[in-house]
Amino acid sequence: MTQPTTIIDSDGHICEPEIVWTEYTASKFRDTVLQIRTENGRSDLYIEDRLHAFGDTGPAAACVPGGLAPDRKVTWADILPGSFDPAARLTVMDEEGIDLALLFPSVHLLWGDVRDPAVAAETCRAYNDWMSDFCKTNPDRLYAVGIVPWQHIDLAIAEAKRLRGIGLSGFISRPERFGDLALYDPSCDGIWQAAVDDGLAVGIHGSFGSRMPSFSTGRYRDNLFYDHMIAHPFGQMAVMMDLIAGGVLDRFPALRVGFFESGLGWMPYWLDRLDEHFEVMGHHTPWLERRPSEIFAEQCFVSMEADEATGLRWMAEKGLGHCILWGTDYPHFDSTYPGAYKEARQSFDATGPEIASQVVERNPRRFIGLEG
Repeated sequence: MTQPTTIIDSDGHICEPEIVWTEYTASKFRDTVLQIRTENGRSDLYIEDRLHAFGDTGPAAACVPGGLAPDRKVTWADILPGSFDPAARLTVMDEEGIDLALLFPSVHLLWGDVRDPAVAAETCRAYNDWMSDFCKTNPDRLYAVGIVPWQHIDLAIAEAKRLRGIGLSGFISRPERFGDLALYDPSCDGIWQAAVDDGLAVGIHGSFGSRMPSFSTGRYRDNLFYDHMIAHPFGQMAVMMDLIAGGVLDRFPALRVGFFESGLGWMPYWLDRLDEHFEVMGHHTPWLERRPSEIFAEQCFVSMEADEATGLRWMAEKGLGHCILWGTDYPHFDSTYPGAYKEARQSFDATGPEIASQVVERNPRRFIGLEG
């Protein structure tokens, strides 16, 4: 088997420490930005100074391996040092055999629940500045995407234009629509142009626990099992269609977009279905210049979990091995830790000699923008 020389975790997470909403946040916003408050032995999420219900367990349980187990009672004080201390994170990476990591938020994945655009902008700015400082500890190994306030597109464009200068590699959107804003709306073209101009990667990363309108929240708000089960794949199906069928990637052929934490199994089906509709109903999308599967193959990426040997094989059989990324999801409750890459290697070895080098080295370099 051809083994990669560099192992890149393309979907790791941090857990935000208190200094994000205190030291990094302007004083006038410190009560209203997204934050964790711990009182009476329980940690809760607050947004705009209001309690944001997060099931019976609170957000800390989702950010500790095994934390959602019924016998676990955890607070934000129990999050692992590797999730907020860059030196500790580098130690974890060494122990796991990981050379580079691309980092995403945890509770700040819920920034779409902020209503006030000014509060959203400050939530994003403070998080991005902290994340920038985190990565500066070792910029050759630590990379990160930022968040932008999609609640107000001009503010989002301004924040996106700031990211490259502070050392971040891209920005993310949730799969849901911010205020019913479709990502193919022409008003979003300024942010896509900013991404292209600065070589920023675009990630689509959802989570459960959001109150943004979606199939999941409209149907299964009161059960975390149901919410978590469908929030990722159903949301990604919809937003992938928005970006591809909506013509965004045809208008911006240099844009790189990744779809994270929703698995691989649905991908071959969804691309085949998009192509079929393009063939028989393409007159409804006359702006499309390429087949959806061709657009995906040229500009898109999707992340896999360690044990997805079947989905990995399906993607490889469709000639899409060059579109796959791998992530540990550390330190979330359902992450494979310790031993994430060890388990992923079993999936790689069962698929083919070149797939590991593609998935954990060449593909993430292209997505992050580390080539050339």
